[in-house]
Amino acid sequence: MKLLAVIVNYKTPDMTLDAVSALMHELEAYPDARVTVVDNDSRDGSFDKLRSAVDDAGWSGRVEVVESGYNGGFAFGNNFAIRPALACAEKPDFVYLLNSDAFPDPGCVERLVQFLEERPEIGIAGGYVHGPEPVPHRTAFRFPTPFSEFECTLGLGIVTRLLRRYVVALPMPEQTCPVDWTAAASMLIRREVLEQVGLMDDGYFLYFEETDFCLRARRAGWPTWYVVESAVTHIGSASTGFLDTSTPTPTFWYASRRRYFLKNHGRLTLWAANLGFVVGALARRVRYLLTDLQPHEPTRHLRDFLKFNLRPVSGHPTRD
Repeated sequence: MKLLAVIVNYKTPDMTLDAVSALMHELEAYPDARVTVVDNDSRDGSFDKLRSAVDDAGWSGRVEVVESGYNGGFAFGNNFAIRPALACAEKPDFVYLLNSDAFPDPGCVERLVQFLEERPEIGIAGGYVHGPEPVPHRTAFRFPTPFSEFECTLGLGIVTRLLRRYVVALPMPEQTCPVDWTAAASMLIRREVLEQVGLMDDGYFLYFEETDFCLRARRAGWPTWYVVESAVTHIGSASTGFLDTSTPTPTFWYASRRRYFLKNHGRLTLWAANLGFVVGALARRVRYLLTDLQPHEPTRHLRDFLKFNLRPVSGHPTRD
C-alpha cells in the first residue's frame, strides 16, 4: 500500500466529512491508498453519522470508520489506526496525518509523497498551512528550550532579536527547507520512521506530541522538512477551543509541556524552562502596568502555570 491517511474525529463529524471529501480528491493518484477515520469516543452520534455518510458517498471500499472507545487524545487516536496498519501484511509506505479541521489544497498530498520519494534520507514532511481567508499559520518550528520559554512569555522585541536563534516559531519559509518540527495538521511520515522510533507518544493528551515525535526522529537520523509547495486550509482548534483567550489554558497543555521537557531533557532543564517562563511572564506584567498594552495570554495563565508546575514531579513523566 502506498499510503494510509488518518483523521481523528472528536465531536466534529460534519467538518471531518469535509476533510475526508477533500482528501479523497487528493488520493485519486493512489488507487491503493486507504483512509481510517478514528472517532475518539465522541459520544454524540459522530460514529454512526460518519459511517453512514461514508457508505452514502460510496467511499466504504477505501474509507474505514472505527471507534477508539476512549478519548485518549490526538496521538492515541492516530496510533489506534496506525498500529494495526503496521502489523498487517500490506504495510503502507507512508502514513499521512490530517486534522479533522484541515482540508488539503489541490496537489497537497502528492507533493509531500513525491518529496519523500525523491529524498529517502528525510523521514517527515509537512507544508504550508493557511486559514480560509487565507491567513498563513505558522507551522515551521524550532525545538523549545529554556531560552525560548523566556523569550515567548516576555514578548519584547529587543530580547526576541537577541534570542532569535531560540525563537520557536520560525519566519514563514519562502522555500522548502529543514525544520526542527512541524504541525501534524498535515504531516507525511515514512513507514521506516515509525518502525524505528515507534508511534507518537500517547502519554501526551494534546500538544507537544508532534514536537516530541520529530525530536525522536531527528535523534534517530530522520530529519523533518517543510515543503512550501504542499498547502492545506486549516480552521484551527475546532475541537479544543484553545484559541479562546477568555478561558483558562487547559490543564493538558501544562501536562504536555512538562512531559516534553522532563522526558527529553531531564529535570534540570524542565526547571530552567519553568524559571524562564515565570521570569518572562512577570517582566511582561510589569510592562502591562507601565504601558497601555493589553494582555494577550489566556485567563489566569501564569497563576495556573505556577499552580501546576509547583506540584511534585514523579521520576517518570506520565499523562496528567
